[in-house]
Amino acid sequence: MSSESRRTTSRTPAVIGIDVATASVRVLCVDGQGNVLAEARADLPPPVRTPAGTSEQDARSWWPAVRSALRRTTSALPRGGREVVAVAVSATSGTIVPTGRDGEPLGPALMYDDRRAAAVNAEADRLGRVRWGLLGVSVGPTAALGRAVWCARTYGSALRHVLHTPEFIGRKLTGHPVATDWSHALKSGYDARAGEWAHEVFDALDFPLGLLPSVGAPGTEAGLVGRVVAEVTGLPEGCSVRLGMTDGCAGQIATGAVVPGRFVGVVGTTYVLKGVSECLVRDGVGAFYSHRHPEGWWLPGGASNTGGECLASVAPDRLPGLDAAAGAWGPASFVRYPLCREGERFPFVSGVARGFEVGRPGGEVDAHRAALEGVAFVERLALERVERLGVSVLGPLSAAGGGSRSGVWTAIRATVLDRPVRVLERAETAFGAALLAATGTLHENLAASAGAMVGEGVLVEPVPAQRPALEDSYGIFVAALRDRGWLPEG
Repeated sequence: MSSESRRTTSRTPAVIGIDVATASVRVLCVDGQGNVLAEARADLPPPVRTPAGTSEQDARSWWPAVRSALRRTTSALPRGGREVVAVAVSATSGTIVPTGRDGEPLGPALMYDDRRAAAVNAEADRLGRVRWGLLGVSVGPTAALGRAVWCARTYGSALRHVLHTPEFIGRKLTGHPVATDWSHALKSGYDARAGEWAHEVFDALDFPLGLLPSVGAPGTEAGLVGRVVAEVTGLPEGCSVRLGMTDGCAGQIATGAVVPGRFVGVVGTTYVLKGVSECLVRDGVGAFYSHRHPEGWWLPGGASNTGGECLASVAPDRLPGLDAAAGAWGPASFVRYPLCREGERFPFVSGVARGFEVGRPGGEVDAHRAALEGVAFVERLALERVERLGVSVLGPLSAAGGGSRSGVWTAIRATVLDRPVRVLERAETAFGAALLAATGTLHENLAASAGAMVGEGVLVEPVPAQRPALEDSYGIFVAALRDRGWLPEG
């Protein structure tokens, strides 16, 4: 973007998305057409993890990092931040912090992967089995619900609130307690179907519901930026603070997958499929679960244990060359399920699943190609599972994650799926948070925000000449899963 076009677009109203991730804070400022006007990041201290399963981070580091990144972002804007009309915060799902009367942390934040309350979560799962079954979820060992109970038992009368990261930052921005969104609240025991906390579970665990925040829809207003915060961040006084969503959900909407039938496949360390359905979908085995859409629809999704991790042994500087060679090679001569861990959780659930090969590779390039195809087979199996549960998957599949930067891999995915795959430039949490900030401020609703701000991306079409061979390999892949008893018939 030229300096002149930057000045022109920056005179228009803008919004900011904040992503409080594990390692850093990312702040992104965009206008109503999705043009990036300024951005900044600030590092966070690494979590302290122990063999006992605890995972903690100094929550006192969050606000200084957010404040610094906001100041550097607004300072880069032509009007010094006065063009910013709204801001929204997204963070890791299930990270919580105990706070006292003054809103400050009583101890470290308990991270999304902290397992100290696994026994409490198992009890919560039993107590709310009917409710969780209607919602199509279960309470896993790392759920924030159990850790909230742990906080109450540990800090006693000193504890005033158990907050997720966005409410902690929201209080700093507005100067008063703010609501949480129903996305961040899900793993803390919120029933998005009934629109309430699971009160009977918390009552049985002797946890006062007054310790938890009120809950609202993502994108709604939580408060306004006050004068003191405006001075230290560069945000204008009166700037609207909107409710965000979890990092995974924000990443989804950043691809434009915001209306029923639209889905996104994320190839990162693991593979994640997320989409939009009109009705709540229950699969009965816990392979995937649903967040609530900001406008009342549902966001079904699941995360595999298979994904880009299968390429971890390849030096990063060798990947482009191997990809090019794999593209020239064509379909692999054998079939590979590139699972590097023990057990699978999506698109099927099996604690005994292991990676396997049917046939033998014809060299390094053939083996690399088979790994790329194997992840694509998992993606197809996931989409087929969703469709068997009555959810329509419409149009091109949106693509995100590091694996989507590989043109060869994306073409393989499109060919295996027999549908175009659309790769988006800004498929990131901070951009998704910015879309939520624009909802109700720059645009009428989330669909309008996505329509105006998410670009066309790059559309990758299937390769017809490779379809027959990949179809045969997919059939072998599915048969091998069934022969091992991991995948049910039908």
